[in-house]
Amino acid sequence: MEKLLFGVVGCGGIANCCHFPGYEKMDNVKIAAVCDIIEERALKAAERFGLPADKAYTDYKKMIENEKLDAVDICTPNYLHSVIAVFALEHGLNVFCEKPDAVGVEECEKMKKAAEKSGKVLMVMRNNRYRETSKFLKKYIEDGKMGEIYAAHCGWIRRRGIPGKGGWFTTKEQSGGGPLIDLGVHMIDLAIWLMGNPTPVSVTGCTYSKFSDNDAGADSEHSKFGDSKADGIFDVEDLAMGFIRFDNGACLTIDFSWATNIEREKHFVELRGTKAGSWFEDEDKFKIFI
Repeated sequence: MEKLLFGVVGCGGIANCCHFPGYEKMDNVKIAAVCDIIEERALKAAERFGLPADKAYTDYKKMIENEKLDAVDICTPNYLHSVIAVFALEHGLNVFCEKPDAVGVEECEKMKKAAEKSGKVLMVMRNNRYRETSKFLKKYIEDGKMGEIYAAHCGWIRRRGIPGKGGWFTTKEQSGGGPLIDLGVHMIDLAIWLMGNPTPVSVTGCTYSKFSDNDAGADSEHSKFGDSKADGIFDVEDLAMGFIRFDNGACLTIDFSWATNIEREKHFVELRGTKAGSWFEDEDKFKIFI
């Protein structure tokens, strides 16, 4: 089997936690080069995949220009997603990118136009669509067993799980926002996909930042992501709640937090249809109500 040659840009937390283990299980992909602005991280990643030191880059442009790659995987801070994606697409490479797509609509449009012009594949992380629960529920809905889905509720709430406090995660210029853009991408996308992709017509909500100066200990493994800075910036929300209305009359309520006083961390999607309802939480709790 001919393998796809991938180059990975960004060898930090999300790459080591999720992307690298995934590639190690794939028979049709070979990591051919890696890149990180911190040379030590790039070299460590190269060693992990049995690559020589000259395949570890600190400049993604040089990696893309020098290596004969089929695709790049972007695992960098959010503000760089669109910049690297457009460069890679313009150089004839397919692109797989961590969520969120970018830090603003204009940057997303640049990625879309570059993909269309190049004819290459641009895919942004939507991993929750591929969970067994999600696939089962999608077919259940498409088979008409849930009827009209007219209301939904989704969220990902943590008690104490601020990632990289003071670093790029909590710096709006680099991240684009707090838990809404970090966690909301997952569950909002999944809920709307299951609802049949109706078009939003109005959005209202509230955001809060109540834990930027709170030193309460972290109780989420996700707080380990990113590099914390004791004297860094925290100008994003730590809680976001809202209400989305769609063109077909359906609605979706949303709830996302990095830190808030709740019992425990959980992520969930609840759907209400005219024939049945469904609810699933985390990785192992799932019910259908008739």
